[in-house]
Amino acid sequence: MLTPIIKADKIKKIDELTRMANNIVITCHLAPDGDALGSSTALCQILSEMGKKVHVVTPDQVPNSLTFIPGVKEVVAATRHEEFARLLFKEADLIFCLDFNAPYRIDRLEGSLVNSKAHKILIDHHLDPEIDADVIISHPEVSSTCMLLFRVICQLGWLRLVDKDVASCIYTGMMTDTGNFSYNSQDPDIYIVIAELLKRGVDKDSLYKKAFNTKTINQLKINGYAISERTYFYPDHHAALMVLDKEDLEKFNFQPGLTEGLVNVPLSVPEIHYVVYLRQADGYVKVSTRSEGDVPVNEMCSKYFNGGGHKNAAGGEFNGTMEEAIATFEKAMADFDKYVFN
Repeated sequence: MLTPIIKADKIKKIDELTRMANNIVITCHLAPDGDALGSSTALCQILSEMGKKVHVVTPDQVPNSLTFIPGVKEVVAATRHEEFARLLFKEADLIFCLDFNAPYRIDRLEGSLVNSKAHKILIDHHLDPEIDADVIISHPEVSSTCMLLFRVICQLGWLRLVDKDVASCIYTGMMTDTGNFSYNSQDPDIYIVIAELLKRGVDKDSLYKKAFNTKTINQLKINGYAISERTYFYPDHHAALMVLDKEDLEKFNFQPGLTEGLVNVPLSVPEIHYVVYLRQADGYVKVSTRSEGDVPVNEMCSKYFNGGGHKNAAGGEFNGTMEEAIATFEKAMADFDKYVFN
């Protein structure tokens, strides 16, 4: 039995709002990952089975590396269908916000969300929610939004609607947000949920291969280049820095998802306790971090990179040049010696 963590009054309110809703939108953060897409498509399929009109609307396209997730082909990406995406928000009477904690995280759809008169339900596992919602299910201690969604599903009595496809969506999010259960995965309840998903036909070996062990030639090239040419080690600080600037990305015709999981690679070196990955984006530098043990990279992201996340897996954004971002990392690195050598 799962440890109860969600209050009954919140579950009751979700049930009431869902029953009343006719047009439902589910949305998630920019550059959607396995957890964002897994939770969104799982919920979409359940609500569709209940007879609801429902769409998953994302700020941008689904990465090619995640097109195996059941239901992603029906996702409406605002970068391709912006007018339709905004219309769906305008017509919605209920919006589910999954796997993000602040309106700016949905980029071009921020205004559509903030200005919508629809009821809103937030289900998320990031710190400090900033979304004005009727129901806020926020549990940063939970490893993934998919794990949190499964709890909601159980408490709502919707478990009967979790078939193989829905279970595969949820498992994919749980798996990808923990690096195949290699970090943020000490909670025993995770494995209770996995057992339930396996009972519903999930092929975990196949999903692992598709998520982690299926690469394009270009993906292998950019990852190999990043490791051999653009990874810098700081042994005196037990840290590593990975950098891909605009020129690097153009060289390999970068697409979202090509470097998924790359930030974890330097942690395979025993002397390295945390990694910061800086990637050039439009007008800012995207920051991803990973660590092991008691090194709280979420604090680094919060203090230096306008972000946050989990203790061993966090991210953020730096508004400045790549050179300035690297200088900020080096400043933060000195600050973090107290954790590395504690």
